Amino acid sequence: MLAASCCDRRMCVCPGPRRIAIPVRSSRLPLLSDAMPAPAHLFPLIRNCEISRIGSTACYCHHKHLCCLSSHFAHSHFRYAPQKKFAALYRPKEHFNHFIHARDYASTPQRFYLTPAQVNSILKANEYSFKVPEFDGKNVSSVLGFDSNQLPANAPIEDRRSAATCLQTRGMLLGVFDGHAGCACAQAVSERLFYYIAVSLLPHETLLEIENAVENGRALLPILQWHKHPNDYFSKEASKLYFNSLRTYWQELIDLNSGETTDVREALINAFKRLDNDISLEAQVGDPNSFLNYLVLRVAFSGSTACVAHVDGVDLHIANTGDSRAMLGVQEEDGSWSAVNLSYDHNAQNEHEVERVKMEHPKSEEKSLVKQDRLLGLLMPFRAFGDVKFKWSIELQKRVVESGPDQLNDNEYTKFIPPNYHTPPYLTAEPEVIHHKLRPQDKFLVLATDGLWETMHRQDVARIVGEYLTGVHHQQPIAVGGYKVTLGQMHGLLTERRARISSVFEDQNAATHLIRHAVGNNEFGTVDHERLSKMLSLPEELARMYRDDITIIVVQFNSRVIGAYQNEEL
Repeated sequence: MLAASCCDRRMCVCPGPRRIAIPVRSSRLPLLSDAMPAPAHLFPLIRNCEISRIGSTACYCHHKHLCCLSSHFAHSHFRYAPQKKFAALYRPKEHFNHFIHARDYASTPQRFYLTPAQVNSILKANEYSFKVPEFDGKNVSSVLGFDSNQLPANAPIEDRRSAATCLQTRGMLLGVFDGHAGCACAQAVSERLFYYIAVSLLPHETLLEIENAVENGRALLPILQWHKHPNDYFSKEASKLYFNSLRTYWQELIDLNSGETTDVREALINAFKRLDNDISLEAQVGDPNSFLNYLVLRVAFSGSTACVAHVDGVDLHIANTGDSRAMLGVQEEDGSWSAVNLSYDHNAQNEHEVERVKMEHPKSEEKSLVKQDRLLGLLMPFRAFGDVKFKWSIELQKRVVESGPDQLNDNEYTKFIPPNYHTPPYLTAEPEVIHHKLRPQDKFLVLATDGLWETMHRQDVARIVGEYLTGVHHQQPIAVGGYKVTLGQMHGLLTERRARISSVFEDQNAATHLIRHAVGNNEFGTVDHERLSKMLSLPEELARMYRDDITIIVVQFNSRVIGAYQNEEL
């Protein structure tokens, strides 16, 4: 019998664990078969939790506590740890290998197995590609294009992605957003943040022109050209509210005009902080429309990290809040690939971040600020949008919850006050901004949520993407990591590697190719189709136990244009 937390291994307030009894044959993952492809009617049964129909038993929690609520406040994404009075901390994240080598059981369930075509259909469902014209009428672009993709683990997915071209200034904006406690905050930030950044970069004359157009009822100048997958939607119901908040922001920028050119770093910081402030203010003020009132509260009480790139010529700025990452892929003179970090995780593994948090609060709180590698023992990222439970005073939280809709007042999480909560705010959305001058050897940028970095080292990411983009594979000696490998097994590994090279171009999207490796790599670093099939076949209730949502944007740079920029500067 395997014990599992109800919904979230990092925070759960359910009175007891959900226990799932899963019979396993040999050392392979259950519910899947290596004998036949899955019939189409099976997957709704798997996805609707009817595990018992295909050979295993399950007992689910029916308590309407935090972990069993709707996705608006469900604590997926593993961002939170439980308060002791509710439940004990769940055990540390296990590697998938631990599960597949679990104890054998006597019963032998019927098991199903995805075909390569079914695997590809799942992997490619959310992929998107955009090729940038080298000359857009105003300037020559240093970006050739980008590929993006998402693979859900949560249902619904809590990650978001955005990409847009700045029309009134120069450059492109690209970003990934990792939501927690639901997807509401990540959705709002993915829709709104780029507008705040674009407005922050606009010259005073353009801001005046836009304000005059609104005043006189004329059509507005387009600020952004969005590049979105059909699944990347905008919230139409909140568009007026969001526009009014943005307009207030640019009116203040007009009033504060200093006549100086806006610095990109300053614009990014101001945009992040102002959007988070507006999210907080909208939740405090509320809205007479009951739907909007509940929406703004969901956004504020959930949270999201953000990792955003602004590319203008050879100037690359990365603004990061939280633990998503930006990584630069560099091609060395010998053709090999190396990775350069362009962001730092804001969590307990970052000593400078821990010191920053401690400096902002009294010494008497030093021991309670970071416990079990979490902020106040609860939150993993030390910077995030939303999450007003870590920003508002206790009095403000109680007032908003008590005066809010019943859905909010009946929610255990919104009424719960973090322990040792004395001197808020404990959390900030202010980003850490890194500037990098692009060089001809800088070939691509990877922006990804932590679902990727939990499964792959940055050096492997650089190599896999670099080889995919160039079609040149630098073969390394096969490492077996201490395993005892027979001559026949080694021959099989070499055959697999040759097949992988010949089939690499089945992916037309670099982000898809990277996800295939992140989910399907075996202990030898090669994509194992059977493993990939099993991981993609996991029911929603199990998938989140072994991986997180994965969202990736791969930006490819134009080395020739970057070289020309570099020569001009010389």
